[in-house]
Amino acid sequence: MVDHYYTKQPADASDPRDLEAVVRGCRLRLTVDRGVFSRKGIDFGSRLLAETVEVRGGDHVLDLGCGYGVVGIALASAEPGLRVVAADVNERAVSLAHRNIAANRLAERVTAVCADGARGVAPGLQFDAIVLNPPVRAGKPVVWRLYGEAAARLAARGSLWVVIQKKQGADSTQRKLGELFAQVAVIRRDGGYRVLRATDPRAMD
Repeated sequence: MVDHYYTKQPADASDPRDLEAVVRGCRLRLTVDRGVFSRKGIDFGSRLLAETVEVRGGDHVLDLGCGYGVVGIALASAEPGLRVVAADVNERAVSLAHRNIAANRLAERVTAVCADGARGVAPGLQFDAIVLNPPVRAGKPVVWRLYGEAAARLAARGSLWVVIQKKQGADSTQRKLGELFAQVAVIRRDGGYRVLRATDPRAMD
């Protein structure tokens, strides 16, 4: 039985392999492995998210559920001065993210940490953008929690960017984000996916 990627310590035997890809106009060197999301190559949703997110140099970005780090690495490679924290519950994924950050010479601006959600990431730091390809197979309670924690970690005028397939709950995600944020917009549709941008978190009791 193949282990699920949304777990702290994958049981699958490690079998790393290297790949190269161009994302956001930058050639990336990446190592992938078993027990980590999208080990066969960059998935369509993550690539779409990385190509769509609007950020500027100097922004603080949280790549939440980073996997082996492709979205945060692509953003930092394309935007000089961008600072990224890449976080994932999966220890193997975080180890790969460390390796990929170093391989792409981004260690001064990108850090990877092991964390289940946004609550414990870089305490006290608010992020200008949070990017998330949610772990839908982990179930709605997990995904809804990640949305709520992200809302609490945004800086003023910050944005949460989410990519999700229509068949995997894009409509319900859009409704849930509408409960958490005053503004939710579909920024891009492609290949059955939507990229959503949520801004202006609502005050929660």
